[in-house]
Amino acid sequence: MALEELKRDLTEAEADVRSYLENSEEYAKLKIFKVLMELVTVFAQTLLIGALALLALVLISWAASNALNEALESAYLGYLLIGMGYVLIAIICYFLRNRLNRPLLRTFSKHYFD
Repeated sequence: MALEELKRDLTEAEADVRSYLENSEEYAKLKIFKVLMELVTVFAQTLLIGALALLALVLISWAASNALNEALESAYLGYLLIGMGYVLIAIICYFLRNRLNRPLLRTFSKHYFD
């Protein structure tokens, strides 16, 4: 009698363990899907907004360069000044790259570990 009860308890425990493992596997799949979809949507939004912002920046830079060319009465000086401004911004971003990486890591780790 005690042996039968022990056998039944072990059978129930095995079924519970199997159920737990199956549910854990499903949860892990859903968690991975959620994280991947969040990253894909963030990447797609960033790509779209970045492309539009880059297009706007190119057009504004072109207009500013032409305005500087007319103001300075030069055919190329406005383009040179705007280009040097972008080089200066790139140098500043290079030296501040570690400060830029930290917020990015926090943002993406929030999506991953949430």
